[in-house]
Amino acid sequence: MAELIAALDVQTREEAVAQVKRIGDGVGFYKIGLELFTAEGPDVVKAVKDLGKKVFLDLKFHDIPRTVERAVRSGGKLGVDLMTIHSVGGKAMIRAAAGAAAEFGEAGPKILAVTVLTSLDRSDLEDVGITGRTPADQVAAMAKFATENGAHGLVCSPLEVGSLFRALKAGTLFITPGVRPAGSAVGDQKRVATPADAVRDGATHLVVGRPILAAPDPAAAARAILAEMSA
Repeated sequence: MAELIAALDVQTREEAVAQVKRIGDGVGFYKIGLELFTAEGPDVVKAVKDLGKKVFLDLKFHDIPRTVERAVRSGGKLGVDLMTIHSVGGKAMIRAAAGAAAEFGEAGPKILAVTVLTSLDRSDLEDVGITGRTPADQVAAMAKFATENGAHGLVCSPLEVGSLFRALKAGTLFITPGVRPAGSAVGDQKRVATPADAVRDGATHLVVGRPILAAPDPAAAARAILAEMSA
């Protein structure tokens, strides 16, 4: 069964804790991204872990191998369950991240490679010099490269997860942002799908932010998404 990850796209530790409590027992996994981590640091990770939840630390590391290795090791000490790196950091960086995660055994963090952000389309890729490739082409190439060099899984658009699920080895994790319940607003995501579509195509984790946090009843919104996933 795929897991739902609620994105804590808030600004303070207090807001994060309040949202986790509002959502309740239905969701056991939460994403902490750049905005919240920059504001509150490791303390917000500890606060969410203290509530008995799993943490997806989405900081998209992209640096020299030694720096990324140490950052992953620090995340492992915090009890982080999933962490992101940029696949364009190169094989040495990916291997360094995976090696640091392995120090914590099976309970250690799983390393997820980011290939093409879900906010980008073909014209955006051309703007940064990647020509002659669709986002799907670029995702496929970088996904193969990352998993061959030790990444446990990928952050990928739900529109690409099906092809990647078929192409990559069993056990690969597929974490899909850009998931929107049927009838909800797309926002700044350009490659989206419904929860049911993403799970059917092979997603192992769905990341959902605004449709849960901005709902009048976040707990009910989460339950509705979980129902779509199981359908």
